[in-house]
Amino acid sequence: MSEKLEQFESKMKKTCDHLSADFVTIRAGRANPHVLDRIRVDYYGTPTPIQQVGNVTVPEPRILQIAPWEKSLIKAVEKAIMTSDLGITPSNDGSVIRLVFPEVTEERRKSLVKDIKKKGEEAKVAVRNIRRDGNDFLKKLGKTDVSEDEIKELEEQLQKLTDKYVKEVDKLVDEKSKEILTV
Repeated sequence: MSEKLEQFESKMKKTCDHLSADFVTIRAGRANPHVLDRIRVDYYGTPTPIQQVGNVTVPEPRILQIAPWEKSLIKAVEKAIMTSDLGITPSNDGSVIRLVFPEVTEERRKSLVKDIKKKGEEAKVAVRNIRRDGNDFLKKLGKTDVSEDEIKELEEQLQKLTDKYVKEVDKLVDEKSKEILTV
């Protein structure tokens, strides 16, 4: 791999990593602590991830339990969950907060799969845009001291990279879709 293409491969990899991280936060009817990743709690005036203010466990397949290290944080954690886009109402018993994930309906599963495919398509477009930027870069390089044959070879390598990461996106979409559709 040419060092001229490393920056483009790095961007394509970041696109796949971002998509993967995005998929982790999509809930599929099972309790997954990662759905809390984006939620921040006001901890003495500082927005702090829930995982840093308490212990998050999965006592049952559809229940998440959050045990804040300081009892005074229970209201703040509850408020953060309520104002998030999670769509689940927390319940607390004074020392722990429980999130009960409802069973996902067939209609909702299909809707989630559509969203997943849409995000996958957006990721593919991003990868192709990176390829376009790479081709523009190579054309500018061709006007300098690099031979046409070298440019042709680099363009072929860039296309192979694009194909590789488009396949990776397809794989991520397929895996998440299967997970969502599995009852």
